[in-house]
Amino acid sequence: MTFQNKVEFQAWPKTSRFFRDIVITEKIDGTNAAVQIIKSDNLTHWKHEDGTRTFFDPQPLDGVMLGGEHYVVYAQSRNKLIFPGQDNYGFAGWVQANAAQLVEFLGEGTHFGEWWGSGIQRGYGLTKGEKHFSLFNTHRFHDIQAVSDDLVRCVPILYTGPLEQKLITGALEHLQTYGSVAAPAFPKPEGICIYHTASRLVQKVTLDNNDAGKWEHL
Repeated sequence: MTFQNKVEFQAWPKTSRFFRDIVITEKIDGTNAAVQIIKSDNLTHWKHEDGTRTFFDPQPLDGVMLGGEHYVVYAQSRNKLIFPGQDNYGFAGWVQANAAQLVEFLGEGTHFGEWWGSGIQRGYGLTKGEKHFSLFNTHRFHDIQAVSDDLVRCVPILYTGPLEQKLITGALEHLQTYGSVAAPAFPKPEGICIYHTASRLVQKVTLDNNDAGKWEHL
């Protein structure tokens, strides 16, 4: 008996360069969320004898026609798909109410971000039910706030450019001194996220006790 055909070569992944561009953004303390927008033709569905289509469960929050294409819209938390009544601080209800605009402004894909504001984590001084969805993909959506008339935002960009330790420290010191950029004048921002463009990895540094004393002397 031979095992020759049961073994496959596994290559070590390419090692990325460390000194490449980074993007530093403010880390917002809310709840992880995402909007899924899928062309309905890409979904598996049952076909009834009368020609109509019924999608497999879970049912989408809404169906939207745009440019002759039919899209379906879902919402998710960090761990699962969510729906009004089984929600994540009202995010699914917000997605359902704004499905058509989200398809128009975001397009097909899974769009990750932070759902934050009134009643969520540190709240950022918002006390009257105001909440925001800030996308993580700053490269694609850096101008989305103006395009969407503030329906959707992007996490604030604090720096883009070559990796330098002093700029990481500077970004943290700026937040510590002047407060949040996402919610101006809020005095207790959470910290930063650092996206390394070559490795496509995201790491965080926070201003709480977890990272106290670790970043001040970078």
